[in-house]
Amino acid sequence: MKQRFYSNGKLFITGEYLVLDGAKAFALPTKFGQDLVAEPNDTKTIRWTSFDADGTVWFETEVLLEDIRENRHTGTAVADTLVDILHAAVQMNPNFLASEGFLVTTHLTFPRSWGLGTSSTLVNNIAQWAQVDAYELLWKSFGGSGYDIACAQHDSAVIFQRTDAKPVVKTIDFHPSFSNSLYFVYLNKKQNSKTAIANYRNKKTNLGDAVLRANAIADAILKTTDAKGFAAQLDAYESLLAPILETPTAKQQFFPDFNGTVKSLGAWGGDFVLAVSTKDPTAYFQSKGYDTVIGFDEMVVQKQ
Repeated sequence: MKQRFYSNGKLFITGEYLVLDGAKAFALPTKFGQDLVAEPNDTKTIRWTSFDADGTVWFETEVLLEDIRENRHTGTAVADTLVDILHAAVQMNPNFLASEGFLVTTHLTFPRSWGLGTSSTLVNNIAQWAQVDAYELLWKSFGGSGYDIACAQHDSAVIFQRTDAKPVVKTIDFHPSFSNSLYFVYLNKKQNSKTAIANYRNKKTNLGDAVLRANAIADAILKTTDAKGFAAQLDAYESLLAPILETPTAKQQFFPDFNGTVKSLGAWGGDFVLAVSTKDPTAYFQSKGYDTVIGFDEMVVQKQ
């Protein structure tokens, strides 16, 4: 029987990097995501095709079930990563891919370059398919905190925290009255999260105080009632993290003349930033060469 699974994309509002050391992460699921359709057959193989948002095929492969069970790498880096994920899922659930082959297709509803969670949505979809814990599957394959899995699984904002290496997720009804002042801007560059995390690990020292300050910022954000207060908390987090990463903020690097707040979302230096502005800033960002500007209501999932 054909099966379909779907997962939301993600946006990291505050808590990036420090979430790896126990800080609270405030994150939003996106209306953009990825589905996975699996149709069984008797081929003893997985025939896999992945489609980008524009309908073009960006990846395809065929892998023997035996190669998945034995974790044999036989293809490109992308194919080998897929085998790693499926192999981990088989280890967690030996009944998964035990005998039947499958024709599998995945479809992104956002351009793959946007960095809204091509990997996390894939992992969560495979976890649903294999009937295994998505957080464990993530940590066995890509690594990371797991906040993106929380976004994949929930249709509302989340406060995510790793406590004793376990995920703690609290869903939040977040639709601020100032949502028309919030804009997501794509920086025309996809960041590599693994590389960003490795760089952070190399730089960090004692972060106990920073984690406490990050938690206070996450708590304060949920209590803000206007765009000015919200922007102040975003600025506070940027100021907290910049000296830890030894990296200038997105506003300092790209938009020093912007009349408003600019906050990095996730790995610094790429993917999306969040702009807070009382006026529509689309023309400003387009004049700088950044044509993808998406309003809050168009981007963020809202629980019905």
